[in-house]
Amino acid sequence: MIEPPSGRRRTARWVRRLLAVAVSLCALAGAVRLVVPATAGTTGEPPGVRRQLTFLRAALDGGAGDEAQRLFPEGYFFLHVLYGLAWVELGARDPAGERPTALREARWALERLESPSGRAPFSADLTPPYGVFHRGWSNWLRGGVLSLQPAGRRDPAEARRFADDSAALAGAFDASASPYLQAYPGQAWPVDSTVAMASLRLHDTLLPPRFAGTAERWLTGVRGRLDPRTGLIPHRADPGTGEPAEVARGTSQSIVHRFLPDIDPAFAAGQYLRFRDRYVTFPLGLGPAVREYPEGMDGPADVDSGPLPLGVSLSATVVTLGAAQIHGDAPLAGALAGYGELAGLPVGTPWTKRYAFGLLPVGDAFLAWSKTARPWVVPPPGPPPASVSWWWRVPLLSILAAVGIAPWLPALVRRHRRHRSDQADRSERSDRSERSERSDRSERSERGT
Repeated sequence: MIEPPSGRRRTARWVRRLLAVAVSLCALAGAVRLVVPATAGTTGEPPGVRRQLTFLRAALDGGAGDEAQRLFPEGYFFLHVLYGLAWVELGARDPAGERPTALREARWALERLESPSGRAPFSADLTPPYGVFHRGWSNWLRGGVLSLQPAGRRDPAEARRFADDSAALAGAFDASASPYLQAYPGQAWPVDSTVAMASLRLHDTLLPPRFAGTAERWLTGVRGRLDPRTGLIPHRADPGTGEPAEVARGTSQSIVHRFLPDIDPAFAAGQYLRFRDRYVTFPLGLGPAVREYPEGMDGPADVDSGPLPLGVSLSATVVTLGAAQIHGDAPLAGALAGYGELAGLPVGTPWTKRYAFGLLPVGDAFLAWSKTARPWVVPPPGPPPASVSWWWRVPLLSILAAVGIAPWLPALVRRHRRHRSDQADRSERSDRSERSERSDRSERSERGT
C-alpha cells in the first residue's frame, strides 16, 4: 500500500521533531555535565569512579591489558598499575574496616605488574632490575597496599618486600651520577625517577625512615639540571649525566606534579605554578586544556602525547586534573573534570561507566586515577592563586544553547511568518469591516438627509 503524500509529510514532520528533541536533549545533558561538579576534592569520593573501575576490571579480564600493550610500550603495565592505584585512593577514603575490596583489587593489580607480561618490555640487566619505571611505579603501588592496612596488622611479607625494593631503589640513586635512572637501556625520563623518589618518601612515612639523605641529594641534583627554556624538570635527560635532553613536556609534567609534592612541597609549589602558566591554555577560547609543548613552541606528537590538535595533549589534560587536585587547585581541577564530562562522551549504566564509549580503557584508567588524586605523604597544601573562574563555561554553554535551539529554528520561523500573515489578514479584514461600516453610515446619513 502506497502512503499518501499527506501521510508522508506527517511522517517526515514527526521524524524532524524527534531528531530536534534528541539534539536538544543532548545539548541539555552537555550543559548539565559542565555545571554539575565531577570531582570531590582530596577527601570526598568522586562520582562514578567505582562504576568506572567495575568497567575496567571487566575490560582487564577480557584482555584489555594485552590490547593496550599493542598501542604503546607500557600499555599493559599502565592499565594495571592505574587500576590498582585508583582502588588504593578509594580505599583510603573508606573507614579502615571497609577496605577489603580496595585491598583485594590493588593486590591483584600488583601481582600483574610482577608477572611475565608486566615485566616483558623491561630489561633485567638495568639497575635496579627492570629499570626505574617498573620498579618505581610498582613500589608506589606496593606502598599504597601497605597504607591500606592498619599499622599494627600489616602483612609482614608485604612490608619486607616494600622495604627491600625501596632499599634497592635508594642504592641505585646513591650510586648514580645522575638524579635520573634509566627506564630502558640508554634512556632516562625524569618523570620515572620522580615516581620512584616519591615511593621512598612513602616508605619513610609507613616504616622506620631511612632515605631522607637520598631524597635531599636527589633534589639537589634535580634543581641543578632544570630545563633552561622553562625552568621545569625536563622531559628526557642524558642517561649518564642527567643534563636536559628535551624540553619539559605536558605528558611528563602532568605526572611529575602529581608526585613532586610528596617529595618536597615547597619546590613542588613553585614548579607547579611555572607549569600552569606555560602549559594550561584555552584553545579557541574554550577549555581549559594542557599543551604538550610550552606556549610559543610546537613539536611532534608521539605515542605518549597522542595527536596534538592546536598543540593540546588530551592525555596531559586528563592527568593534569589529578596534579591540580593534589596542589589544592580546585578551580582548575573542577574545570578540567567538567570539560572531560562534556568532551569525553561518558556512557553510564547503574553498574558501569566508561568514556569515549569504552574504546580506550587506558584513558578511563588515567581519568579514574586523576579524579581520586590526593597526597599520600604530606598534608594537602593550601590553594594556589586561582587561574580559572566559573565563567570559563560561558562560551561552551552558549554553543550548547545554540545547538539545542537550532533544530527548532525553521519551525519557529514558519510559526512567526504564519503569525504575521494572520495578523495582516486580521488587519485587512478589520480595515474592510471599518470601511464597510463607514460606507453604511454614510449611506444612512444621505438617506436621512
